[in-house]
Amino acid sequence: MCANYEVTTPRHLRLHLQTLEPTFSYPGEAYPGSKAVFVTAGENEQADFSPWPGVFGLQPSWAKDDKLARATYNARSETVAEKPSFRQAWKARRFCLIPVQAVFEPNYESGHAVRWRIARQDGAPFFLAGIWEEAQRQEQPLWSFSMLTINADEHPLMRRFHKPGDEKRSVVIVPTAGWQDWPHADEREARSLLRPFDPEEFTATAAPRPARKSAKDQVAKDDPAA
Repeated sequence: MCANYEVTTPRHLRLHLQTLEPTFSYPGEAYPGSKAVFVTAGENEQADFSPWPGVFGLQPSWAKDDKLARATYNARSETVAEKPSFRQAWKARRFCLIPVQAVFEPNYESGHAVRWRIARQDGAPFFLAGIWEEAQRQEQPLWSFSMLTINADEHPLMRRFHKPGDEKRSVVIVPTAGWQDWPHADEREARSLLRPFDPEEFTATAAPRPARKSAKDQVAKDDPAA
């Protein structure tokens, strides 16, 4: 499962997907519950795609609060049509593209979890298959999205991640030829696009999170005399 990823910049989104550049801001990395961007079919004649601000972690209309996002950021493709949190979005064919520069996964080959960064060999952004939802919060619309995942037990790259003994899972990278198809797909077409990506086009390297600075270190940084 992917709980952390590097978000494509507005400029790269416009250049590679030829969509309108987002007018809203979002952080460079996304975690469950954080704001990011997702892309749907275009709503006007100026672009084939439309970017939207959304919460990473699907929020169905019946959710009592936004904490559900911590459990709904990934949707298993095998059960997405049945799970209460996801089935309405899937049934309504609310398919979206999630613009990504890299995804992060835990690697245990050293004996403990180390964050690794998975990105394209050429450094270009890529787009993940997702579903989206709209709900109302305090009379305001709230958009949210989740990444679809597939089994990766046999994938040469993605099987290297997650805890030993756990099922290996992978995000679904929509190929360039499928960018136009995914947002408009019916269920049969959508299922046909839920397949493993070519590992030869990607690279994976260790990318541990920077160590958090202690309060003492922060004081020393802020006060040269400390």
